[in-house]
Amino acid sequence: MKKETVEKIYYLFWIFVFASVIGWGIEGAWTYLKKGVLINHSAVAIGPFNMAYGVAAVVLTIFLEKYKNANIIKIFTLGFLWGTILEYIMSLGMELVLGFTAWDYSKKPLNINGRVCLLYSVFWGILAIFWIKSFLPFVKEIIKKIDYNIGKKIAVFLSVFLVIDMIFTYSAINRARELEKGIPPSNKYEEVLDKTFNKEYLKNMFNNNW
Repeated sequence: MKKETVEKIYYLFWIFVFASVIGWGIEGAWTYLKKGVLINHSAVAIGPFNMAYGVAAVVLTIFLEKYKNANIIKIFTLGFLWGTILEYIMSLGMELVLGFTAWDYSKKPLNINGRVCLLYSVFWGILAIFWIKSFLPFVKEIIKKIDYNIGKKIAVFLSVFLVIDMIFTYSAINRARELEKGIPPSNKYEEVLDKTFNKEYLKNMFNNNW
């Protein structure tokens, strides 16, 4: 693999990580201020990683970074379109893989199958402006300060960890469904899932929508 390709993947991976963690923190803080409750908005059972924000940041970076000097109307329009498409795909993918989605806009006006709606599409457009004009340059500066060789090793470790974490999360969801059907644990691993990463834990993660 060419050096330029490796560096591009490295750069996008760290954008994914930073956006996943920052998104997790912002959404958690917003929920607490709005509802007065602490909700773990992570997409995986272990760690503060809301991957929807990570994927969104990568997509917006790939498709919009070249328009960073364009006027805000163009950036807003592109963000509106790409954000809406991405949100619909993520919602559909989550339902196909996990059997549920973490959001439902069916009660909001001008929605499409409850997966996307006009209000949040507008938010995508606004987010695109802030991301390309302000947040991305800030994140890039942080990435530049990480020693490249150390950063690559950490990136490899995090990649492996996140893959294992996703598999573990899928396992926890399946086990919670089994327990709900009255199926007792068959080993120590399932006992740990029942006690720690159970339905209540997962409902808190997925905003009670699973």
